[in-house]
Amino acid sequence: MVFSSLVFIFAFLAVLLVLYFAVPKKLRMLVLFAVSLLFYGWGEPVFIIVMAVSIASAYGFGFLIAKYRETNAKKAKLYLALSLGINLAFLLFFKYTNFFIRNLALLPGLSALTPIPWLKLPIGISFYTFQIMSYSIDVYRGDAALQRRLVPFGTYVTLFPQLIAGPIVRYKDIDEQLTSRTENVDKFALGARRFVAGLAKKILLADAMAEIVRYADASLAVSPTVVSAWMLVIAYTFQIYFDFSGYSDMAIGLGRMFGFEFLENFNYPYVSRSITEFWRRWHISLSTWFKEYVYIPLGGNRKGKLKQFRNIAVVWLLTGFWHGASWNFLIWGVYFGVLLIIEKVFLLKRLEKLPAAVSRIYALFFIAVGWLIFYHTDVSAGVRCLGAMFGIGADSFASATDLYDLLRYLPTFAICAVASTPIPKKLFERLHEKYSAFRWAVPAMMLAVLFVAVAYIVSSTFSPFLYYIF
Repeated sequence: MVFSSLVFIFAFLAVLLVLYFAVPKKLRMLVLFAVSLLFYGWGEPVFIIVMAVSIASAYGFGFLIAKYRETNAKKAKLYLALSLGINLAFLLFFKYTNFFIRNLALLPGLSALTPIPWLKLPIGISFYTFQIMSYSIDVYRGDAALQRRLVPFGTYVTLFPQLIAGPIVRYKDIDEQLTSRTENVDKFALGARRFVAGLAKKILLADAMAEIVRYADASLAVSPTVVSAWMLVIAYTFQIYFDFSGYSDMAIGLGRMFGFEFLENFNYPYVSRSITEFWRRWHISLSTWFKEYVYIPLGGNRKGKLKQFRNIAVVWLLTGFWHGASWNFLIWGVYFGVLLIIEKVFLLKRLEKLPAAVSRIYALFFIAVGWLIFYHTDVSAGVRCLGAMFGIGADSFASATDLYDLLRYLPTFAICAVASTPIPKKLFERLHEKYSAFRWAVPAMMLAVLFVAVAYIVSSTFSPFLYYIF
């Protein structure tokens, strides 16, 4: 089930809201837990078993970690390792087994190896595994108290707004909200508004860009041109931003409707003046997770430049590997790791002295190339597309069809370019602050946006979120 579907909006969510606010407060967490399991098992009920084992193991080991944390460090560390190991084992088995089999089969004498046909990736396993690990580590460190009740802990793992594609919520950030939070009309209204804004991003902008990506990809396969290559890269750069940030907006909005406050996951990453700044603004919850649970424990930047560069390399190799069982994701991780190290060595200080427009063009170019790598699971196709961007291997600069379609898509590109900056938000806030009539009109505007988005959902084909596959 996806947020951008009629079943979710008008059946699942509508029924849940009535049920949630109708039951006594002490039963609301149980309702969320049960409904979140239903949401997760909607398409593949069998994977609830995997999730249940993950939840039960982390919950049980949490007691042992907390028991020995201050009295027997070795035992506490052993139980932490077991908890992390069990959950990572599920992730590695389901996500990477066939990847390793396919690559081992390329070696002499191992060609008989074939991928396991029935092995499927449980939806959202990369996200909920990291959340479970966050709980175990936070309890071990003493950053969060042991959760003695199974239902609140299970709800933390399965909470449907952020279960499938994040944001990745660290346990210590939500610990108190699991047992004590406030639901009110103002929060609900802000959450509903945020949900509608995210839905519009997904349906009206991301899906429009997806059509251009499909067209440009097909065009490149037949007759590669410089224009079609750039169209693909630019369209995908917008698509992945509006798709993923739209999902995060919907997740944050839904959470707020039920009283939860999730941390922001995006902060206008395409206005960045460096790759370093970009990764402070993009998928903030994942960057924060790796920083806190991998980079800093490895030593961070405290043990000299060489070890800092090693730590960056490790984090980005893992970041690429986390995204998918394909070589392009590993290359993508290495690519950004190298760029970040280069900026740390000398480039960042030089970028700060350049005009803002120049440094932003630099950042956008290398971000877009990164998305080209990310998009092409067929690495050779990615190399051909990169070459075509600069005329290498291209049949021509542009075909007549390319030019016609480029002109046709320019307004959509312009809208996406403006929408990916803080300009619309600042304008909204200014109008909201200065004009009371505008404040009264906001609910009607949100209803109009919802109506248009629903109309597009009715008339379009199924369009899953890009990060569902991770």
